Amino acid sequence: MGLPQGFRWGVATAAYQIEGAADEDGRGPSTWDTFARTPGRTRDGHTGDVACDHYHRWPEDVALMAGLGVDSYRFSIAWPRVQPRGSGPVNPKGLDFYDRLVDGLLAAGISPAATLYHWDLPQPLEDAGGWMERDTAYRFAEFSYLAAERLADRVDMWITLNEPVVVMAYGYAFGVYAPGRTLMLDALPSAHHQLLGHGLAVTALRGRGAREVGLTNHYSPAWAASPADRPAADAFDVFMNRLFTDPVLLGRYPDIMGDAPFVRSEDLAVIASPIDFLGVNYYQPTRLKNPAEGPLPFDIVDISEYPVTGMGWPIVPDAFLSLLRTLDSRYDLPPLYITENGCSFSDEIGPDGAVDDSSRIAFLDAHINAMRKAIGEGIDIRGYYTWSLLDNFEWSEGYHPRFGLVHVDYETQKRTPKKSYDWYRDLIAAS
Repeated sequence: MGLPQGFRWGVATAAYQIEGAADEDGRGPSTWDTFARTPGRTRDGHTGDVACDHYHRWPEDVALMAGLGVDSYRFSIAWPRVQPRGSGPVNPKGLDFYDRLVDGLLAAGISPAATLYHWDLPQPLEDAGGWMERDTAYRFAEFSYLAAERLADRVDMWITLNEPVVVMAYGYAFGVYAPGRTLMLDALPSAHHQLLGHGLAVTALRGRGAREVGLTNHYSPAWAASPADRPAADAFDVFMNRLFTDPVLLGRYPDIMGDAPFVRSEDLAVIASPIDFLGVNYYQPTRLKNPAEGPLPFDIVDISEYPVTGMGWPIVPDAFLSLLRTLDSRYDLPPLYITENGCSFSDEIGPDGAVDDSSRIAFLDAHINAMRKAIGEGIDIRGYYTWSLLDNFEWSEGYHPRFGLVHVDYETQKRTPKKSYDWYRDLIAAS
């Protein structure tokens, strides 16, 4: 299946997962620093203090990307590295790092794609209420402006938020990610304030000359465990797939938001500021049943009839295609980018020094073929970014899952390209 002219092949990472240098050059603490350093919050007490040491080793990582032949690199800008307190003065050394990275990417012929919020909220803002407070949206717009002021002359593609549903659900509702709050349905203000921050940031970015502006959402097709469980699947679909897309593309919230007192009359017009693209992150579908009890309108049921990744996530490429069709039928879409798609397995270096991750190759091949089919059906997809370039800190699971095309020895920081790296390089070269 042919790809549109200018299609971008890329890889993706996030600052807290790879940069390390947590206390260097004026960087302030983030919610993830606080969370990961709290006993019992992450598996085996792992933190992102060192991670992949990308802060110091970025030239080697850019060389790995150049070896892949990717067109674009999606990275995130660490808010606490640029604005240690989340407001007020800029930390010059923080922006200097991203200056060096962007210039290094361009010198290698790789287009930078910058994500402004990939979950590392400056801790002082969380201390003041975090995304539960409206003021955080304005602070985010200020940070976005400062980042674009330095970088928009060289960064074409800007993503405001990464997966705000995960921040709301895992961070504020269930407490399994930073900041670790357990507000359940009372976490809804964190959804609205993230979206308000997105809309304000769109205006701020355009004011500094940003050319392509969008946001990235996490999507998961909702499967009903039985016909009687359709209400549960519909409720999950609202929370996961519509809550952070309807306001941006339709200018209204699903009914779940009701007449929320934290939503002001002018907010939806801000949130619905036109975007140039929508980022789609896809990993797996979700099966739901009606709840026996509890505050949520659904229970999640295991999907057992498909093979699974190392995270136990079902591998269903057809669900990816179904998701793309659903988005296309539900909305008048801007162009799409697949901003994350990938899998973890227990990758080990073999006696021959190679990492044979044939399961990852099969996963990527099947999902890229599903994307190609969607393109053939007329869905406007402009690029694909696999997650991830490097094995990295996988949030509350620490360093156990390995998602990378490149194996990282966390003791020595040695990078070893896996067989999937060679496969992806050859795929890009043949496209």
